[in-house]
Amino acid sequence: MSLYDAIPQMKKMLLNLDKWIEKGVDHAKKKAFDPNVLVTTRLAPDMYPLVRQVQSACDAAKFAAARLTGKVAPKHEDKEQTVDELRARIRTVVAYLDELNAGDFKNAETQKIELPFLEGVTLTGTQYLYEMAQPNFYFHITTAYDILRHNGVEIGKMDYIGGLTAMPPK
Repeated sequence: MSLYDAIPQMKKMLLNLDKWIEKGVDHAKKKAFDPNVLVTTRLAPDMYPLVRQVQSACDAAKFAAARLTGKVAPKHEDKEQTVDELRARIRTVVAYLDELNAGDFKNAETQKIELPFLEGVTLTGTQYLYEMAQPNFYFHITTAYDILRHNGVEIGKMDYIGGLTAMPPK
């Protein structure tokens, strides 16, 4: 198994996130409120709002891919303020992940990864992916899901899981 195998799943979850946001827009229309209100909603006062959860999930995916391949991740200025801007960011990251293939991850398992926010800590690619990148990615994806669900958006477990390889989405 290659570390590349994590990338299609991250892409799938980002596409699921985009669908949840779309359902949030539909929910806002049904309830007659501006869907951009959702961008600033949060679960608790000390947690990031939806906008930061989406930004962080996108960053986790793109930086994982970039660090494991040595490629440059797309830059984002973290200025999104609308659902349309959040969805555009998701599409940018998905397009970046689409450019990668298994060959780009050759030797990624043993590559040394230094994280700018953990001075003096070096991880192998495997350690980085499984101990840092994936948990961080899923934390922000799940929190974004929870914020939308908490605000009445009709999404459930199958929206979270999305289509299965054996059962493509309808």
